[in-house]
Amino acid sequence: MAEFLQTGAVRTAYECLGSGPPIVLMHGAEASRQMFAALGELLAPHFTVITYDQRDCGETEGPAQAGTLADLADDAAALIRALGHARVHVFGSSFGGRVAQALALRHPELIDRLVLASTWPLPHTYEALYPEGADSLNALRAKLPDSAQELASWFFPEAFLNERSELRLVFAGVRPQSERSQRRARTVGSHLDRSPGEISAQTLVLTGEEDRVVPPRLSLQLADAIPKSRRLMLAGIGHAIAMQATQRVADAICEFLMIQEFPDASPS
Repeated sequence: MAEFLQTGAVRTAYECLGSGPPIVLMHGAEASRQMFAALGELLAPHFTVITYDQRDCGETEGPAQAGTLADLADDAAALIRALGHARVHVFGSSFGGRVAQALALRHPELIDRLVLASTWPLPHTYEALYPEGADSLNALRAKLPDSAQELASWFFPEAFLNERSELRLVFAGVRPQSERSQRRARTVGSHLDRSPGEISAQTLVLTGEEDRVVPPRLSLQLADAIPKSRRLMLAGIGHAIAMQATQRVADAICEFLMIQEFPDASPS
């Protein structure tokens, strides 16, 4: 059951689960906190898991104008402080990884360790780094709901969709021409003119070997840019790793966050 936090014009829906050191989970562009239902359950025995809906997603209500990446980072910082946490771990998936980078750059004092999954480096836009992917995805989004199954095949490998056939229609409810969806698209398209090379937190970068949305080379560029980074590629996994490889992702997060000390040189 969601709780709500009002900060300025934003009424943020969030949930807390478990006990232990706090970890905030940040969802992707077309998702909500619900994408972390299974992952949160696996992390809850070890951490206080905080999930929330970003502006124009899920149950969160915001202003009538589109926000920016900086706004989303500040929203997350406001939530963390309101919940009484001095420092948190952060897991950001896809666009959520962009929000996590922005949070680490704008509010570094709040970040303990950072896990960035299936995402691409600031300050570059997705369109600049992967124009052919952006064109294909934008064309499919414009045709929703008729293109829902084809769009799903970008996020999940075909073999996985054969096992979880209900996910073929995961985008069927998206209405790209709604005012809310258009605001969200503008927010997702915004950028922050800061370099991930400025991130001081110990960081783990996760990528799926079969990711069509954010090809592994883009996530590895991010890992290369962050000074204190480690990286892990998941074989046979596509873009939505928290949904496709939930146990593997939970294990990787727990192992990384529970390491007491890191060697000076991080392995590639």
